[in-house]
Amino acid sequence: MVTPKSERESRPEAVEARSRRDDHAESTRQALVDSAVALFAERGYAGTSLDEIAKRARVTKGALYHHFHGKQAVFEAAFDAVETRVKRRIEALLRRPEPPWDRALSSLRAFVASCLDPAYQRIALHEGPVVMGWKRWREAEDHYSLGLIRQCLRDLIDAGELAAVPVEISSRLLLGTLCSAATEIAHSAEPERVAAEVEQAVLGLLDQVRLTPRQARAD
Repeated sequence: MVTPKSERESRPEAVEARSRRDDHAESTRQALVDSAVALFAERGYAGTSLDEIAKRARVTKGALYHHFHGKQAVFEAAFDAVETRVKRRIEALLRRPEPPWDRALSSLRAFVASCLDPAYQRIALHEGPVVMGWKRWREAEDHYSLGLIRQCLRDLIDAGELAAVPVEISSRLLLGTLCSAATEIAHSAEPERVAAEVEQAVLGLLDQVRLTPRQARAD
């Protein structure tokens, strides 16, 4: 009697084989994304070919097309990788057992430092708006950054560090400011100097709106 396919696939050896296939597929995809990040950061979108990405990842071009339907899809995966790296770093800072004000300052400094990272700078800031289009790029920035800014503002308000401003619109205004600051850093001939000035300017603005202990008690 022939064993039904569903029963065969439920056997431990079938599950193990499927798991190995999944692991192999994931490692192949990760190798392609790592390769794309390195090459796009070094040569830019126009200067990088799919053949080069596959070769650096040590896979065939057919394997690349198994995971991505074209060059822009590979770029968007690289974009996601560098943005996710920054997002996770800031999320970790926002979870630290420190006063909310200190967490906010640490997160700001981490973001400014990220704007000096060659991969983030070129892929997320230089190439992203061009390859993805301005509207799609801004939507992506909203996805990666808006929630972090919103959380940070709420923590500061709950701690009595800031007045009870409208969180949603304030978060969007801050996101616009930080996107502009990141662009200034990325396009400057002296990015380290501009990054230091951005940090100084934003910290100064935050100090201006920070409540004093007396004001916090009055609220």
